[in-house]
Amino acid sequence: MIVELVSTGTELLLGQIVNTNAPFLAAQLNELGFSVLYQTTVGDNRERMKNVLRTALARADIVITSGGLGPTQGDITKEVTASLLNKSMYFHEPSAERIQRYFAERRICMSDNNLRQAMMPEGAKIIDNTCGTAPGVIVEDQTSGKIIINLPGPPHELSAMFETSIMPYLKNQFGIQGAIVSRVLRTYGLGESALEEKIKKYILSQSNPTLALLARNGEIHVRITARAASEIDALQLITELEGQIRPLINEYIFGIDDETLEKSVSKLLLEKELTIALAESCTGGLVTSRITDVPGSSRYLIGSVICYSNEVKVAHVGVSAEIIASNGAVSQETAESMAKGIKEKYCTSIGIGITGIAGPDGATADKPVGLVYIAIEGPAGRVCYQHYFNGNRTDVKHRTALAALNHLRHYLRTI
Repeated sequence: MIVELVSTGTELLLGQIVNTNAPFLAAQLNELGFSVLYQTTVGDNRERMKNVLRTALARADIVITSGGLGPTQGDITKEVTASLLNKSMYFHEPSAERIQRYFAERRICMSDNNLRQAMMPEGAKIIDNTCGTAPGVIVEDQTSGKIIINLPGPPHELSAMFETSIMPYLKNQFGIQGAIVSRVLRTYGLGESALEEKIKKYILSQSNPTLALLARNGEIHVRITARAASEIDALQLITELEGQIRPLINEYIFGIDDETLEKSVSKLLLEKELTIALAESCTGGLVTSRITDVPGSSRYLIGSVICYSNEVKVAHVGVSAEIIASNGAVSQETAESMAKGIKEKYCTSIGIGITGIAGPDGATADKPVGLVYIAIEGPAGRVCYQHYFNGNRTDVKHRTALAALNHLRHYLRTI
């Protein structure tokens, strides 16, 4: 069964709110085996909404809308749905009573326009809203066999209604449509085009499973998606394809699905029973923050110093003033001294020193914005990496943090 999601609301088109309903619905529907092939967003305009719904019905079996079920004159989704399917609107007394009771129980004065939410398309199945006042509706078009489902816009209302009412309806009406399962291989250290070249053979020959590359905040994700009669069968298809492409890109893969770089580092530190301390300059503690995002990080993270000024580098990390004077605060020598100093200060297995120019100022002719040094000192010896990162100040900090975690991951794998 093909499904199209239609998100309504001019506020979505203006960028005033982020649409979280569409990803939620898509994930839920894919788990049930329904094919969500289209997603559309339309503002609160009758003609444009009607055209969008007409197009959706022409190419999908089920159209699910979100938003536009409220009490104001701009909430027109049910009316447009009824008009498109040549159905009249009527006043649904049970819904009106439920809306009135909702306000009475909360001792809130109800405006008369709230009763607009009790106007329903003729012949629609009414779906109670357990978290708000706007009922949902399911309208089945007997002529075409197509279905339009109107859900409320507030995410907590929509998710509750979908899980308690729409999901059982779809299962009862159509049964489980098989399984659509995805696995994401998260990579770092290779650009999207270069990564594609390594697995291009499998991308060009894909059928089921499918392969897609997704750029995500400095990482490249390889998504493998399979459709099968059951989740077990889909996972088997995914595992077979993963086994073919992994040898080609394995050194760049740091995690699967929701496994972040910091989670990967955490597992290695715990496995090898190592401790770590950091001296961060241009990242301002961002690497430490990411490490502490992982529960239980106190078992290996001993301490961190944000040594933004040269004085702090000298007084609190142990960097020699002569090294800074001779080579500059942003240099391999300073980064290595920071890594060694912080390791000794906190008596850890590993020390990391990070220094760079995040910009927009502070650059010189031979040290541009984006120049970063990341040094690691530990059981496998001392290493230092030089990078030139593009982007604004926030970009440079983010990319430096990713690079530092990835270098640490590779370092730990050598121990």
